[in-house]
Amino acid sequence: MSAPEPATALSFTDVSAERGGRIIWSESTFDVEAGRFVAVIGPNGSGKTTLLQVILGLLGPASGSVRVFGRAPGTQNDEIGYVPQNYDANANEAIRARDAVLLGLTGRRWGFGRTSAADRARVEEALGWVDAVGIADRRLSDLSGGQRQRIALAGALVAQPKMLILDEPLASLDVRNQHEIVAVLGRLKRELGVTVLVVAHDLNPLLGVLDSAIYLLDGHAHHAALDKVVDSALLTHMYGTRIQVAHTLQGELYMRSGG
Repeated sequence: MSAPEPATALSFTDVSAERGGRIIWSESTFDVEAGRFVAVIGPNGSGKTTLLQVILGLLGPASGSVRVFGRAPGTQNDEIGYVPQNYDANANEAIRARDAVLLGLTGRRWGFGRTSAADRARVEEALGWVDAVGIADRRLSDLSGGQRQRIALAGALVAQPKMLILDEPLASLDVRNQHEIVAVLGRLKRELGVTVLVVAHDLNPLLGVLDSAIYLLDGHAHHAALDKVVDSALLTHMYGTRIQVAHTLQGELYMRSGG
């Protein structure tokens, strides 16, 4: 009988992160429940990328303890799907979208031997989850920004991860594509139970799907439920500029700067 899945996706206990002899953030203690949709926010230079690298085991903590699904960071990266902010820059423009997704599964096996029927089935399944079957045989160079983001997401999803980490996935998209990608991510969280971490500059497109946020403030990484984070005073203090939290006539939250 297999062991039950850990109920906690991330556990930070008195964690500090350091680069070049400088502490980026420190004394950070929080837990993130598995299956949650979590934003990672903070001003430029506050340490969001450093946080991702600690979770992925690419940077060891300067102090404290980090656990990802109950294990040390880096020991379970085959269970984490990661989409970097510069996915477009690293992608081979001539490759077919379907083959780009396959790379997320075969990794270093790419170019060695034939892929299996099971591999191809996993690719089709991942394309289906992101509504990209219809563009699968087109080259990446022929795809729009929103379509490329779907392929990047399918490539992260194809290995059937327990966690998705996306670094600014909405940054270069127009409003329509932002909403479509957010809807896909929300469906993955609901139907697959995947834990989703999204680094975001603008929370507005994500407010309908978020459960909580990890936020970098005053040299510490904190985690709190969304209603505790979407707060005018907290956000104004965090970003150093006035941010107002308001409601639409339909009762939906939104944030705006200035005023």
